[in-house]
Amino acid sequence: MRSDRASHEGPTRSQLLRLSAALSLSAAWPFRASAQNPGAVRMNTRPIPSTREALPVVGCGTWIGFDVAAGSAEYQRLPGVLDALFASGGTVIDSSPMYGRAEAVTGDLLAASNQRAKAFLATKVWTSGRDAGIAQMEQSFARLRTDRIELMQVHNLVDWRTHLKTLRGWKDKGRVRYVGITHYTASAYAEVEAALRAEKLDFLQINYSFDEREAAQRLLPLAAERGVAVIVNMPFGGGGLLRRLRDKPLPAWAGEIGCTSWAQVLIKFVLSHPAVTCTIPGTSRPEHMADNAAAGAGPVPEAAFWRRKDVSLPL
Repeated sequence: MRSDRASHEGPTRSQLLRLSAALSLSAAWPFRASAQNPGAVRMNTRPIPSTREALPVVGCGTWIGFDVAAGSAEYQRLPGVLDALFASGGTVIDSSPMYGRAEAVTGDLLAASNQRAKAFLATKVWTSGRDAGIAQMEQSFARLRTDRIELMQVHNLVDWRTHLKTLRGWKDKGRVRYVGITHYTASAYAEVEAALRAEKLDFLQINYSFDEREAAQRLLPLAAERGVAVIVNMPFGGGGLLRRLRDKPLPAWAGEIGCTSWAQVLIKFVLSHPAVTCTIPGTSRPEHMADNAAAGAGPVPEAAFWRRKDVSLPL
């Protein structure tokens, strides 16, 4: 469901001025390639505003794709997904206790390949009550086979005030490095905005895509103003947009921005917004991970590119 407020009410003049100031800083750190292996094409990074730590711009979501049984044909493909992510310079792997076996599968794969140190692990708490939240997060540590999680997020804002209080203490103790909130639907944007204004957060994870742009009206400018990193969780419009495009030929303008697939076009669109730090398209196939990661290398078009009359999707 689309929020009328999100769809029709734009940012105020004062918000635009503050956003302009915030984004002017980004000109000094647009996208930069990894210094490792300079002879290879590597994924670009953007800084996490609260620390300036460089974060690769394309990661991997684990919803559905990593919720598979050990030993299955689907499971056998997953080591290649992580190899493709890391080979490109990517690090971010996002999961949640609501994704079935995904956390445990991620932990098992990283342990088996001895690649935990390469990963920026992000997961979530998705329950109500302080004690239940602590128990669920402890379970995530166990499933991911780690004693430190890079990013813990309050999933879909469930009891966010309670969990953020716990997470502030855990961050002070070094158990988590960053804290954030998530959502995926415009109907929740008013509460997301309230949380962004009320709390000091490191990350916001939100939906944003070519066909769902409401977050750009208020949330992305507010995140930039508040110094909050943004992870985009649905760059393909939930999958439906990519399915509709899959068999359509790429237009000539796709080559202008270095894209060889529709997935890359959709990812480049998301990364064109300067408030976006990273996007996490989900996949369970190594070849799709490599294709997604390729969109994170090389130049990214400016927002004006997408307003050209010849730039449209054949839907």
